[in-house]
Amino acid sequence: MLSHLIPCVVAGRVLGGAKPLVQPFVSTIINKLDAKGRVSVPAPFRQILAQQNLRGVYCIPSFVSPALEAFGETLLAQVQERLKNFDPLFSEDYDIQAQAVLGQTQFLNLDDEGRVRIPEDLLAHAGIVERVLFVGLDVKFQIWDPARFEPVQRERLARARAVRSGGNP
Repeated sequence: MLSHLIPCVVAGRVLGGAKPLVQPFVSTIINKLDAKGRVSVPAPFRQILAQQNLRGVYCIPSFVSPALEAFGETLLAQVQERLKNFDPLFSEDYDIQAQAVLGQTQFLNLDDEGRVRIPEDLLAHAGIVERVLFVGLDVKFQIWDPARFEPVQRERLARARAVRSGGNP
């Protein structure tokens, strides 16, 4: 019997000394931005952040899109682990990567209603004015203006279809 080789999963945790499973950010949800620049983070996303012992979310302008990258402790730990490959005092690569991610990251606190206030510079980067789109991408989620995301979503889905049918993305 091979059951001793298969981890037992209970309530999202792997028993038997293995690392806990991390619930992924999934789904696409649109919420309204209020006059003070606050938006309600979707409840499922807040639950995942809470499982990572956060009462907020880390947020950074995307390097490649007019969007925001948002994440919790899981992705932050991955970044920190990657930085361990460099000497923090003598490596230019360490400084470049740490500055690009850690130096640009802002922590957005959740209020009692589950809202975060998105700073003006981040709203401007993403072009967000009235509505906010949250798209779950496993260990992170992106925050978009819904109109700006539409063509990106179409392109991503077209590329996924091409890959599935054996074509190049």
